[in-house]
Amino acid sequence: MRGAAHGYPIVLSDLSLEYPPRGASPAHVALHGLTLQVAPGEVLGVLGSAGSGKSTLAKVLSGAAFEPRSNEARPVITGGQATVLGQPLRGLPKRKVAEYRFHVGYLPQDAASTLPPDHSVAEIIGEPILERDRRYNARALATRVATMLDGVRLPLGMLEKYPYELSGGQRQRVALARALVLGPSVLIADEPTAGIDLTVRDAVAQLIAELGERHAFSAVLITHDLPVLRSVADRIAVLDRGELAAIGTIEEVFQDPHHPYVQALAGALDGGHAIIDDLAEPLA
Repeated sequence: MRGAAHGYPIVLSDLSLEYPPRGASPAHVALHGLTLQVAPGEVLGVLGSAGSGKSTLAKVLSGAAFEPRSNEARPVITGGQATVLGQPLRGLPKRKVAEYRFHVGYLPQDAASTLPPDHSVAEIIGEPILERDRRYNARALATRVATMLDGVRLPLGMLEKYPYELSGGQRQRVALARALVLGPSVLIADEPTAGIDLTVRDAVAQLIAELGERHAFSAVLITHDLPVLRSVADRIAVLDRGELAAIGTIEEVFQDPHHPYVQALAGALDGGHAIIDDLAEPLA
C-alpha cells in the first residue's frame, strides 16, 4: 500500500457515513462531517453517547464494513473521505479489501464472545495468516502464533485450549493477539476492555500501550473507560449524535468544555466515575 496521506496514517476529511434503507427501515446517518487526523504512533481515544457513530466509524476504518455479509446492515461513505495508510476508502474496490485488511488490525466490540468455539487458541490466532496464504510454512506459523500468545501474556500451554476453557479476559487477549498477528500498521479497537474483570482490564490497556510502542502502530481506541484513556490515549475525540463534539488531550477536552454532551461527561468525571457510560442524551 502507499504511504500515509500527508504523513498521517489516518485522515478523515468531512466524512459522512450512512446506513442505506433496508425494508421498512429508512436511511440513517451515523456520522456527519467528521474531520480529524491520527499521527504516526498516536493512540486516539474515541468516546461518545449511544448511537453517536463510534462503532460505525470503527467498522469503516477497519475495512469490516466492506466485507460482504448476508444479513448485516453495512454503512457506506456518503460524503467526504477517509484515507488510511494512503488508501482512500470511499470507492475502495472489492479486490483491494483483503489487502487493506492485511495492514489494519481490528478488535471488534464482541471479539471475546465470538471466537470460533471449535477452533483451538493456536488456530484462532493463526487464522488471519492462513487466510492470506494457505501454504504458509507450518513451523514459521507455529513460532509466530507462540510469539503472539507470549506477547499478550498468556502461557504457551493455552495454545491447545478452546474458548470455552478460557476466562473473558483470556479470550479478549487471544482476540487481541489475532488482531495483531499480521503486524498491522493501524489498530482499530472497539471497547477492548468492556465486560472483563477490573484487574484484567488494566492489564489489557497496558498491553495495548506496550504493543503500540513495540510495533509502532497507530491506533483508534473506542472506550468509555477513563483509566484506559488516561493510560493509553494521546488524545481523545468525543462524538455526539454523529458529530465531533471535541478533540484534544483529556485535559484540554474536559478543562473548559463548551459542548453540552462534553459538559455532561466532565460532570461525570468530577463525580469520580471511572466508566463514563450511558450518557445517551446531552444536557439541554
